[in-house]
Amino acid sequence: PHLSHDPENNMKRTDPFQFGSRLLSEQDNVFEFNAWDHVETDDTYKEYAELQYAKQRESPVSDFDKNRFNSDPAKWWNNFYKNNTANFFKDRKWLQQEFPILSKITQADAGPITLLEVGAGAGNTAFPILANNQNPNLKIHACDFSKRAVEVIRENEAYDTKYIQADVWDAASEMLPPGLEEGSVDLVIMIFIFSALSPSQWKQAVQNTYSLLKPGGEVLFRDYGRGDLAQVRFKKGRYLEENFYIRGDGTRVYFFERNELVKIWTGNGPDEQDNPAEVADAASFEVLDLGVDRRLLVNRAKQLKMYRCWMQGQFRKK
Repeated sequence: PHLSHDPENNMKRTDPFQFGSRLLSEQDNVFEFNAWDHVETDDTYKEYAELQYAKQRESPVSDFDKNRFNSDPAKWWNNFYKNNTANFFKDRKWLQQEFPILSKITQADAGPITLLEVGAGAGNTAFPILANNQNPNLKIHACDFSKRAVEVIRENEAYDTKYIQADVWDAASEMLPPGLEEGSVDLVIMIFIFSALSPSQWKQAVQNTYSLLKPGGEVLFRDYGRGDLAQVRFKKGRYLEENFYIRGDGTRVYFFERNELVKIWTGNGPDEQDNPAEVADAASFEVLDLGVDRRLLVNRAKQLKMYRCWMQGQFRKK
């Protein structure tokens, strides 16, 4: 029988869907389902992606536009949140499934916990966490460098300053978020935020995260991986620099390699021009987990295969 007729495969799924449970084998018909987990890209897609990258490099963003988009990124994110109401975004109900520590800190007996979400957007991470929270001593600091995004969070009917505080903060600035001091945070969530930063901002953002966390504090991380369909699809006039692009709405996005993220967060593999003294003082995290989440999405009507790629990790302050 077809896989889709097998009760093991076509049963009504609970929400959230358990990622990683649908694996594609050689004898399977790829167009039987609209999604498969942990699928490596095929050679045809890899060749197509490299051709696309070459075309993108040949037609980069103009110097004028590069300055326009890089000089005030918050402006473009403000426009984004003005044009997309909170209803536009899906709540991330999969978070506790992917990061079990979130279930642990929201238990009634977990004790005082300070959670910082960087790049909180419209609250689609913070509010699902609050909805499942049983811990009377949990406090979420939800920060975003878009003033409009923070307004959207504060306007939410579930916004209660006893449990959540939303503030405007640039993760790559030299200031810490309002209401937080060095060594005051237990857990930092960074979901699709690091990719919005310029590579020149990574070091400061990691340093800020390190400063805010208590010793042993952790970072929960998810972002775009190189070769993701969103990267391959970019047309001419969107390429800023290698793996870094401008979307049609003016917001920026970077696509990461796994080894690149290890270097960014551990401080290992310093560039030759780095000062040895600076490297010794750099923020250093232990990588507890860092995986490449590959998924194959299928348009069964058009018989199209589309590859998605995300990086997901957990880092601990040494």
